[in-house]
This record gives sequence, C-alpha cells and structure tokens, in this order.
Amino acid sequence: MATVRIALANLPYPENRDDSVDRVIAAIGDASVTGAAIVCFPECYVPGYRTASRQVEEPDAAFLERAWAAIATAAGRSQITVVLGTERVVDRGVLISALVIHADGTIAGFQDKRQIDPSEETVYVIGDGNRVFRSGPLTFGIAICHEGWRYPETVRWATKRGAQVVFHPHFHEAEPGGYRPHTFADPANTFHEKAALCRAAENTCFFAMVNYASEGSPTTSAVVSPDGTVLVYQPYGKAGLLIADIDLDEATRLLATRCKEY
Repeated sequence: MATVRIALANLPYPENRDDSVDRVIAAIGDASVTGAAIVCFPECYVPGYRTASRQVEEPDAAFLERAWAAIATAAGRSQITVVLGTERVVDRGVLISALVIHADGTIAGFQDKRQIDPSEETVYVIGDGNRVFRSGPLTFGIAICHEGWRYPETVRWATKRGAQVVFHPHFHEAEPGGYRPHTFADPANTFHEKAALCRAAENTCFFAMVNYASEGSPTTSAVVSPDGTVLVYQPYGKAGLLIADIDLDEATRLLATRCKEY
C-alpha cells in the first residue's frame, strides 16, 4: 500500500498580487509541517482570479516570473511539490494555468486551461495540450475549474495515462440569492459538487478540488475517493489547509482505462 498525504490550500482571495505570493509561501511551509508531499492552490491564485468586481493589477509577465521563482525557492526549502493556480502571459493573451514545481524547487511545467467558461472569454484565452506529472509514487493530472465540472474527458485523459489523482483548482463564490450549503453535495446546492463525485467514480481515481475560502461559497475544497464517496471536505468559508491521506492502490483507474477514446 502506497499512502500519500496531500494538502489543499483553501485560502481567502488575496488582497493584492504581492499578498497572493506571501500567502502561497506561508501555506507551502504550513503544508510541509503536516507531512504533505504535495500542496495544491486554487485557480489563478497568483495574482488572483480576475473578476469584474475585483481590482487586480494588469497581467505582468515579469511579476509572474519573479513570483514563480520565489515560490519555487519555498517549495525546494520545504521539500514539497506545488500545484500553483496562476495565469500565464503569452503572445495571444492571458492563459489560466497551473504551474507544477518539484519538491526540489525545479519547474516541472504548466497545465493550461483548455476549456474556458463563456464568461471568461473577454479576459482569458483558451490553452492547449495535456500533461500528467509525477511526485514520488504519485502520478497526477490537473483539470481547471470549468473543464473539470463540464468536460469529463479532461479528467479521463489524465487517468488513462496513469493519474491516480486529478487536482481541480477552481474559483467559485456566492451569487446573490444563491443557496449557501453546509454539507458537501447538498441536494439543494448547484450541480458542481455532484459532478466531482462523478469525475472520481467514472474514472476510479481520486478527485481533489480546491477553492478559495469565501463566505457563502457554493463549493468548497474536498477529496473524493475512487468509489465516488467523499473522503474529506473543508467547512464552507473556512480558510486553511485541507489534509488527506490517500491510498494510491484504491485508484485502480479501471473504468477510465476501459473507456475507448473517440
């Protein structure tokens, strides 16, 4: 049996881009103290997910390079793998992405968001390409927000190629008049958390979703087991690290590997 401890950083929305880096570095240290081998952060946490209601500094490639370098140094110092929700400036616009940093502080690479929500089209551009990553005995993939909720193939692709866990960084906050849940996958809640149960069960993998901590959030951070049951979830709106010990032998990937690709 190979057991790996993972940490999900359920953090408040940062006050500014520098605060986002400070919060990430602090959480890396805290996660390392728990014995976690890997820590994952929400969607675009550095510099912060761009919304119409928030003032976020203009996309800045130089800032991002400095931020990634500082976070990589922190990962190497704490000897922990990092999945960092971030943005990436390219010639054709701004990508939603996840930067993976090895436990020795070296850069493993990016997984860009390949399916964006229509509401994001004025801010972000669509990424391309799929990857799986390794951290010790753990092989993992990344499906970012909208693509994990609505496009099952994004999770299946990684699972078919060895991923025992698919991390799901996302941004989801309360809307006026929306139901405010207290229990994961509450029947009165939106479809999103039910989709997380499906992503795990239909692929026989772990599905680890991580959101921002915000009052009234419709979804929270959670780890779903390969049988579609909830292993652990973060109390709604409560900031902090969610820690889970996962048995990699449970992630047989049976149903994903039996699925034909079209």
